[in-house]
Amino acid sequence: MMASPPTGQPGRFAPLEQADFQRLEHAGYLKGLLQPFKGKGSLETWANQCTALRDELIALAQRRVLKQARAYPFTLLDVQLAQQATGAGTTFLRWRNHDRSSMGVALWESLLDRPATPASLIDDLYAMELQRIALNMQISLTHSIARQALECASKAAQAEAVYLRHVHGRTATVSFTTPKESS
Repeated sequence: MMASPPTGQPGRFAPLEQADFQRLEHAGYLKGLLQPFKGKGSLETWANQCTALRDELIALAQRRVLKQARAYPFTLLDVQLAQQATGAGTTFLRWRNHDRSSMGVALWESLLDRPATPASLIDDLYAMELQRIALNMQISLTHSIARQALECASKAAQAEAVYLRHVHGRTATVSFTTPKESS
């Protein structure tokens, strides 16, 4: 939950609310963690659910947060909230300047410290930063859990292959040994 603006004035930026998240499919996410996984297939299914949730969170960030951040009066500022795709296949929200030469939370901090930044936007910029922090954490966690679940699925598949090789090898040994014994 985010802190309300200190001034109590209504802002231009509307942070996400519980209803925004309820629209996302999260039954397969954390609830899915505490289940008796039966092998590779159930782990892959859960990983796919986590990846889908991550993608839905990214879409929510684009649809609700970036849409507002890219609207007037925030477009008048020389620092803006933007999305950054990573090599790992996910997207995060970052502060950057217009020429894209610099990126990071230090830009947001300097924006708030500048006398040229309208006082009427300070609460909104604070709300945006809180939203950015929370969404990035949620995106990162769902991405990491999906990656870990896929890694476990791979290990489960490897364990199954070793098990089947052992079971089939033992069966083959038993069937070859049995005829010799009966001779």
